[in-house]
Amino acid sequence: MLAGCLATLEWCDSILVIDNGSTDETVATAEQMGAKVVHIKHDSFDRLRTDALKFVQTPWVFYIDADERVTPQLAQSIAVHLETCTPPTNAFSFVRDNYYYGHKMSWGGWQHDVLTRVFRVQTLEKWQGRVHESPVFSGQTVQIPLPLVHFSHRNTTDGLQKTIVWTKIEAELLAATQLKPITIWIILRKTSMEFWRRAVVNRGWRDGMPGLIEAVVQAINKALIYIQVWELQQKPSLTEKYHELDERIQESWRIKQ
Repeated sequence: MLAGCLATLEWCDSILVIDNGSTDETVATAEQMGAKVVHIKHDSFDRLRTDALKFVQTPWVFYIDADERVTPQLAQSIAVHLETCTPPTNAFSFVRDNYYYGHKMSWGGWQHDVLTRVFRVQTLEKWQGRVHESPVFSGQTVQIPLPLVHFSHRNTTDGLQKTIVWTKIEAELLAATQLKPITIWIILRKTSMEFWRRAVVNRGWRDGMPGLIEAVVQAINKALIYIQVWELQQKPSLTEKYHELDERIQESWRIKQ
């Protein structure tokens, strides 16, 4: 997705690509398209965004992910706002148009996805939150009335790969809060409530089949989060249990010999 993203950023004075230990063609693609590659290895999204700020040499910074796209209209609006704004306006936000399975999501809660991504560098302190990170900055925010485009969940395989990463992080954060022991009823309740919230309360059904499928996907994600919390609550841990089982088998072979 990187090349398509960079192609929509030619209006920027400079482009930094943060490489988090990639093993594909990320670095080569970025350099071929004129971007400067900065290598930062960390498993926390807020830490990556914060550390990247050290390499910014322009007065303003715009954060964008590889699966996001800037339209010409949004680029022009951002440029105009940067030229005309004065403190205390130090940041700009916009709605993000989320495309799931090729369909623009207008319901299900996705229509309220507002992001603050453009900052006056000297006023941006850091990002916080290991997942769904948010900026810490001083001053006021102005919302630009044009959307950023997000190509999310392009197919089931890509969605599952993202699920593996994000649900693990969310489960670790939940487990750290010392929740009461997870039961099957908690898992089922959380799963069904997520589907109901997405599909019915937020009227995801109005997005047709993509909206209903995405409600199912989000419900599955919720189930996987709480299943992994249950795993983390096991004493002894699952790793220890399998080590003990393996030791018993190895011991049986030693006795036989």
